[in-house]
Amino acid sequence: MKKNISVLVSGGGTGGHIFPAISIANEIKSKYPEADILFVGALGKMEMEKVPQAGYPIEGIPVVGFHRKEIWRNLLFLPKLFISLFKAWSIIKKHQPDIVIGTGGFASGPILYLASLMKKITVIQEQNSFAGVTNKILGKRAKAICVAYPNMERFFPKEKIHFTGNPIRQVLLAPKEEKPCSWDIKHDRPTLLIIGGSLGARQVNKAIDLHTSALIDHDINVIWQCGKFYYEELKEKYSDKLPSNFHIVPFISDMKEAYEISDLVISRAGAGTISELCVMGKATILVPSPNVAEDHQTHNALALTDHKAAILVKDIEAPEKLVAKALSVIENKEVIASLEKEIQRFAKPNAVEDIVKVTTHLMEKRDEKL
Repeated sequence: MKKNISVLVSGGGTGGHIFPAISIANEIKSKYPEADILFVGALGKMEMEKVPQAGYPIEGIPVVGFHRKEIWRNLLFLPKLFISLFKAWSIIKKHQPDIVIGTGGFASGPILYLASLMKKITVIQEQNSFAGVTNKILGKRAKAICVAYPNMERFFPKEKIHFTGNPIRQVLLAPKEEKPCSWDIKHDRPTLLIIGGSLGARQVNKAIDLHTSALIDHDINVIWQCGKFYYEELKEKYSDKLPSNFHIVPFISDMKEAYEISDLVISRAGAGTISELCVMGKATILVPSPNVAEDHQTHNALALTDHKAAILVKDIEAPEKLVAKALSVIENKEVIASLEKEIQRFAKPNAVEDIVKVTTHLMEKRDEKL
């Protein structure tokens, strides 16, 4: 296969679509340094900032998502879709990609659809256990679909499915470093890690806020990543009122260390985060966000909880039940051990390498026919 391959990568709207796309691009670049990689994203969305920060060029198209609840907001949907299709056609004609990879989100719709019509090899990477609308449509024409959960035959042709897993941050796969712990914790007590994303999770934060005294009484270490929207308020409220092993932070830069020192994790159920928790083998309580299209997070959580690989607490029930459930689990070493064992069954540490293997295999098959 030629080394100077041309690759188009599309997907965006949220970090859950963008960061897997960047991981795939990085792996392609490591295997084929001369590869020409171009991203295609939705104008005004976060990929237009994050992709250039990762070192890749990106072209924007004016595509927007379809609003199912507020139909009146779709007045510009069709005009922008037609403009996006024309722009996608011109991008494909200009770059003549050897392969086009989509990681989901409405941004990937026009480019992958046009690429398939123009006889280009297209590959979809579906992060969630319940496929999104865009990927379900594109899956009918794609050459391969890389998935992170079993039983995806509900959404895609079985013969096209490759069970690769989701790309994760490669730093998490590095061997554990022997270094002093960055956190002031009691090493003879279990550690509870609460992560709600960079912005924070309102109901999770409310649950911890309501039951802070119970957590303190149990004398466990707590690392509470509350998100930047909530940090100043919580910092002011709890100033000088918490023991030294109870930490409130807006963001955690070294997630590898945070995972390694934690005994139990409370987390949202985004596909990327779940993949990290599986690879790290962490006992986890999942609180799916209700504010996600097609209720993806609940489906992701159920894919684990149905196999006793995690515990589910509904968002609406979190203020009342979450802390009590966490305290009952974190003191039970047998339950922790069982959760750690079961969640590792879903781990796919080599996901990004396997996804790129699928794409290169398709290109090799094409070259054989030429």
